[in-house]
Amino acid sequence: MRTIEKISDLKAIIKSQKVSGKSIGFVPTMGYLHEGHLSLVKHAADENDFVVMSIFVNPTQFGPNEDLDKYPRNLDGDMQLAEQAGVDVIFLPKVSEMYPEGYKTYISVEKITERLCGKSRPGHFRGVATVVCKLFNIVEPDKAYFGEKDAQQVVVIKQMVRDLNMGLEIVPCPIVREADGLALSSRNTYLTKGQRNSALVLSTSLFHARDMIKNGERRVNAILDYLKKNISSEEAANIDYIEIVDADTLEPLNVVEKRVLIALAVKFGTTRLIDNVIVEV
Repeated sequence: MRTIEKISDLKAIIKSQKVSGKSIGFVPTMGYLHEGHLSLVKHAADENDFVVMSIFVNPTQFGPNEDLDKYPRNLDGDMQLAEQAGVDVIFLPKVSEMYPEGYKTYISVEKITERLCGKSRPGHFRGVATVVCKLFNIVEPDKAYFGEKDAQQVVVIKQMVRDLNMGLEIVPCPIVREADGLALSSRNTYLTKGQRNSALVLSTSLFHARDMIKNGERRVNAILDYLKKNISSEEAANIDYIEIVDADTLEPLNVVEKRVLIALAVKFGTTRLIDNVIVEV
């Protein structure tokens, strides 16, 4: 496995792989790798000849009062896990490499970024779309792999790829959870033991909401009422949002139909966790 810091060096490697006829799979991350990230690598390695992972804590997707400076980092551990998982190249750029002096260009995906996490984190998806667009231009992957835990991000990136006629496939991969149901996240490390126990209310509530739909409930308000009441019963939980939307367009729904996304963001102390389930009817 090679580690590359310069865009020009990575582009030279990519060019040589493409000349050899090899397919490129790409896994963009912000590091502090866990089994969720490694599951993306496994998908990429199974479906491509050459796997590139980026590790870049992107400053443009963090708000002024968010956790950029304290975002967890463990580069040595990341390198070991990535190599074991089958990554061929890690792209590890500095901020000055991605956003050099005088940088002025940003990508804005409209409307679908104004709901859910976009509503409570203004500018977040502008930063996400910008850095992912740049990474796609650098890596030129055939397929790029994203976890469904960030369901809105998947929808936004798919929209950007369609709208800008990018020649790659976006591959969403299932959420990876701990044995007790908690969705894996780099931010879980912030949680105290008590907060982590309290956070289990997210997955248990989502799974019950999914069962409500499977058992015939179609009223969105009834499902939302259950979710809000059950999660609020956990004293440590501070709800940011709970919404039920069309899984492909993120449009709000009054009645459950076709393919729906039940998404939420809840704070435990200062730690904001997101989780979701997708249900097809």
